Amino acid sequence: ASALVIVAACSSGGDGSDAASERRPPRTTTSSSSTSTSTTRPADLAAARVTLTPIAPTDAATAIATRDGDPTLYVAEQAGRVLAVTGGGAPQIVLDIQPQVTAGGERGLLGLEFSPAGDRMYVHYSGTRGETVVDEYAFTPAPGSGGTVDTATRRTLLTLDQPQSNHNGGQLAFGPDGALYLGLGDGGGANDEGPGHAPEGNGQSPNTLLGKIVRIDTETGAAEIFVSGLRNPWRFSFDRANDDLWIGDVGQNAWEEITRLPFAEARGANLGWPLLEGSHAFRAQEAPGTVLPTFEVSQDTGACAIIGGYVYRGTRIPDLVGSYLFTDNCDGRIRALRIDDTGTVTLERDLGVSLEGPTTFGEDADGELYVASGTDGVFRIDPA
Repeated sequence: ASALVIVAACSSGGDGSDAASERRPPRTTTSSSSTSTSTTRPADLAAARVTLTPIAPTDAATAIATRDGDPTLYVAEQAGRVLAVTGGGAPQIVLDIQPQVTAGGERGLLGLEFSPAGDRMYVHYSGTRGETVVDEYAFTPAPGSGGTVDTATRRTLLTLDQPQSNHNGGQLAFGPDGALYLGLGDGGGANDEGPGHAPEGNGQSPNTLLGKIVRIDTETGAAEIFVSGLRNPWRFSFDRANDDLWIGDVGQNAWEEITRLPFAEARGANLGWPLLEGSHAFRAQEAPGTVLPTFEVSQDTGACAIIGGYVYRGTRIPDLVGSYLFTDNCDGRIRALRIDDTGTVTLERDLGVSLEGPTTFGEDADGELYVASGTDGVFRIDPA
């Protein structure tokens, strides 16, 4: 089995476009604020105990998506397949676009999402020239098999040339405003410089979507910069309880970063790259007006490529409610942090479970979380 090489995203080298028509309805789950749960006592992250339950084998899983009211997990594989995982049975192929996909290294089928109504599937992949492509397909659910994708309905929403083969970003996610959001890296190579990079770095340039969280109107295909100053935002998510945007941005040679942005304050936010790496000087000693990370991980700890996750809003692990889960492609440990009302981290801890080469998290309709390995398939995060 092949494995997505996210680790290359942090190497010092590498070869390396208004209003949305629909809003995502609230998911059916027991939600809470970031500091309390709907149970009789506050959540206690220090007391949380979890285990990883194998769900399905996959080949280089890159993304997990679900539909409201559908227990099926939909899993993207790097080579270009989307699998439906239902009820413990063998995964079923619901989409195979391998002839359209350049896969290998950091390229491939990188993102997967469904429309709020669940009748359209969106995929983000590296095209035959290595370019970024976001496509939409009509989707018809089918009980027990996941559903059917009508490939004749394929509609391309976005294409974007990539200067190098790395730092492609990956995440697709519908936001609380009903728009589709896409994470794009800075164009690859190293230091956000060289051919295909703006003098100030693509992360800082207002003239490119590279190095940004991009907002896409799925009706018109119009794309706009939403958050800038990013190096490789492989995974980001919206907190279903309060709409906060959590971004995991892969670092260069020193720092991995997690940034939480209240949704009302996210548009126009600049996270600093390549002026800063995390909160630390890179091209500049300081960068006024930029948003500093909520949490950083030093690569001296063995980290190399942060895998952003979700704020847990399920019911099966009460002490985890309100905590943000994340991991790292090299380190492999599943970790969690909590913030207070000011956005300050009050506790961060290793949850005591790990897996080899984690690539992505997923969240189901009930707020329960999953994590995938590039080599070992998909796991559910369960109470221990």
